[in-house]
Amino acid sequence: MIWEATGTDSNTGSPLLTFQFTVTDSEGNVDTLYQYNAGTLSGTTWTSPPYDWTATGIEGMYTVQVIAKDWETGESATKTISFQITPLASTTKPAMANSGNPLVWYFNAPPCATGSTMQVIFQDQAKVHAPTTTYALPCNPAHTATFELAGMYSSTAYYVHTQTVAGTKLVNGPILSFTTKALPTNVPFPPFTIGTKANSTTDTTDSMILWNLVLFGVGTTYPDVATDLSGNVLWYYYTNASEHYNLLTRPLPNGRMLTIQNSAAWAPTSYQQVLREIDLAGNVKRETNTGIVQQQLLALGATDAQPCNLVPSPAQVGVGCLNAFHHDAIQSLPNGYTAALTSVEKITPPGTQGDTSGLPVDVLGDIIIVLDQNWNVSWYFDSFQHDGGPPQLSLNRPSVLPNTCVANQQGCPPIFLLGPGIAPKAQDWLHGNSMYYWPQNQGILWSSKNQDWVMLINYANGTGNADILWRLGLAGDFMFDNTFNDAWPWFSGQHEVGIENAGAGSMTLFDNGDTRVTAYTKSGCSTTNVPPNPYDCHSRGYALEFTPPTTPCTGTTVCGNTGPFDLLTDLGVYSSAGGSAQLLEPGTGLAGEGDYYFYPPVVFMNLNDYSFAIEVSPTPNYGTPTENLNIEGASGYRSWRMTNLYNPPTT
Repeated sequence: MIWEATGTDSNTGSPLLTFQFTVTDSEGNVDTLYQYNAGTLSGTTWTSPPYDWTATGIEGMYTVQVIAKDWETGESATKTISFQITPLASTTKPAMANSGNPLVWYFNAPPCATGSTMQVIFQDQAKVHAPTTTYALPCNPAHTATFELAGMYSSTAYYVHTQTVAGTKLVNGPILSFTTKALPTNVPFPPFTIGTKANSTTDTTDSMILWNLVLFGVGTTYPDVATDLSGNVLWYYYTNASEHYNLLTRPLPNGRMLTIQNSAAWAPTSYQQVLREIDLAGNVKRETNTGIVQQQLLALGATDAQPCNLVPSPAQVGVGCLNAFHHDAIQSLPNGYTAALTSVEKITPPGTQGDTSGLPVDVLGDIIIVLDQNWNVSWYFDSFQHDGGPPQLSLNRPSVLPNTCVANQQGCPPIFLLGPGIAPKAQDWLHGNSMYYWPQNQGILWSSKNQDWVMLINYANGTGNADILWRLGLAGDFMFDNTFNDAWPWFSGQHEVGIENAGAGSMTLFDNGDTRVTAYTKSGCSTTNVPPNPYDCHSRGYALEFTPPTTPCTGTTVCGNTGPFDLLTDLGVYSSAGGSAQLLEPGTGLAGEGDYYFYPPVVFMNLNDYSFAIEVSPTPNYGTPTENLNIEGASGYRSWRMTNLYNPPTT
């Protein structure tokens, strides 16, 4: 169902009419929300972007509200209409329909009694694979409910039924049968190769791999896919050609996912980009864009968040602008709030971070935004407001390697403030790449690739002052307990940092090893340039015990201790970007620990790109790989091991 709105604007200054759409069901629940985005002008009429909506909740009366707003004058107008959704199911019998994706089906379930919950269970008719149970929904005696079934093999017959839960009583509904469709021939699926076959020590509980495949350089653009441990496709998400850049940042417990995509975004934004929450059929359930985020940050007092294309050239020292979403978005904060990383540029005085051009320097930093349930910005951390030196960041501490960026450089955010009168290269100061909400500390754990640091930001569930409480890494605030006597105990260029066991366990991360590899040789490691210990040229799987300090660090003395390692394993390859780390189900490893999962996604060897999904058993010393699935000719960003698409990992 496509929605579109038109309006006129009497503003004679610099008019720009934006439109926000909200779809609400008969119970008052917001089903879909599109934050303000710019319309297009033809004559005197503004037309909203087309908004595509599919009913996937309860049936009944829905309302669609559109607000047209001119942000220059503050004027707005609202229009609301209602429409009826008719259920497929009867009062006693469910019904099904294909979503348009051959591996995703809609299951419309009959009403059930108040106080109960309902879930759906499906299994292949041959019973080769274990049943899958969806998320549970609260029962409503007046409405049917629609579930999305996903995580199935193509061209396979399945049985499916509801299960109503009332206390300890389980009631199964009537059984339906259906057959999934064949994979489409017009979608390119990656070629998977089993490197090390799953064996008796492999974790088969987390038997699904969700791959976010992002193209770096020249090659085939593959969809995001979920597979079994042998590479058989169970789900995929493939956007149209004009929007296919899709950074799948996190799977969510309700069968949804957070993604960063290229798409039409509010002018006068600097970059055409949106943050989306999608369901398993690819329907957009929440969307915001860089333009409205800029405006909401400015309203909260974030001086570095203006649109980059409105900054006069050459930009003056002290001017900052927000240019893009990047790397990560999470939805694990209390109240269902969402945090996202955004990139900012700021012009700093000549000589900043060692630049020798004599011109003002463009420095790239981060703003972390927190969105409320309606995806309005409610809190933020601006790295440039915390750059006064230890225990915060230091603007004069350059990136470790160092790292610089120019416009359109691969691996860099979009650059807008370079040009005449500005130093020719921007300093890629931080390059944040992951976040983790740590419930025990009510803080946001933030990984800065180019500082080789993991930092805890004082969020305090939205009341924190955004100070950095401590910095973990080489030359940070912690002393390392190097039990392994490792020559390079600290991580560098790290990705996907998290605390296992719901925040009570060890810290896991993917140690790309950029600083370690570069330190061995300025020309980098290669098949013809290998040190006596090849480990020095490889990325590592990393799990570390540490106890954070109970009070903020002062920056003058060491205030915490780390160690020992739970795991430090040579992954056998070097990934120059991206990466994932995850503790799997308990029971197979040392002292009841589970195996670990690591994903080196950008490995260049044999004149081609590779991605590797590696499971490691935490045997004594450095761990033992137990299973390996790889893709030749494909690079990625992240990947997760999961029981099914409804149960993502907690890190």
